[in-house]
This record gives sequence, structure tokens and C-alpha cells, in this order.
Amino acid sequence: MATITECRGALDRLSDNLARADDGVRGAAALDRTLSCHITDLDTTFTGRLADGRIEVQDTVPGPPPVKAQIRLAMSGDDLVAMVGGELNFAKAWASGRVKLEAGFRDLIRLRSLL
Repeated sequence: MATITECRGALDRLSDNLARADDGVRGAAALDRTLSCHITDLDTTFTGRLADGRIEVQDTVPGPPPVKAQIRLAMSGDDLVAMVGGELNFAKAWASGRVKLEAGFRDLIRLRSLL
């Protein structure tokens, strides 16, 4: 089981990957939205922002997200680490229910190139 430190590292690597991505992906991630990522097996939530094509983690809180972020993710720590490491395909994990993504319709349309 992935640790909180490993999950935070995975989010940092994901942010770095977004910053280095091609223009199409970077453009899709260039939203300015609140973001939460609930790690279900650790019952911990990372909160922050998706801004300027980067993920800025601002806090780590126990339990589910304390407020409803504009973009909400939920998954196990192992799935987060595997996705960022390229071992788990986001679209397949999302389609099978291993990863949950909730956002407004417009945001989902913009984020589709990230999936």
C-alpha cells in the first residue's frame, strides 16, 4: 500500500509531467480550478489548485474532502502511484470505476485530452 509521502510525490511528478507536456495537453490543464484528490485506502485528501498547467497541493487533510472542489478525484494510493508511473491507464481505470473523476461539464470537455 502506497504511503501519504509516496502519494504526495506522485502528485508532484504529475504536476511536473503536465508542465513538460506538449501544447495541447498543457492547454487542457491550463485551467484555474480548485482540486481535491481523495486517497481512499489512506482516507486522506490532498487539496489545492490546478493552475497554469500545474497542480499546486496546498494541504493534506484526514478523511474525505472538507469542501467540494471544482475538480474531484478519488482513488487508492497504489492506483495514483501506478498511473503517474505509467503502469495504469487513466481512461481504463476511470471506466472500470477504480478512479473517480467529478467536475463540471465544461471542465470535463477541456480535460478530455489529459485522459
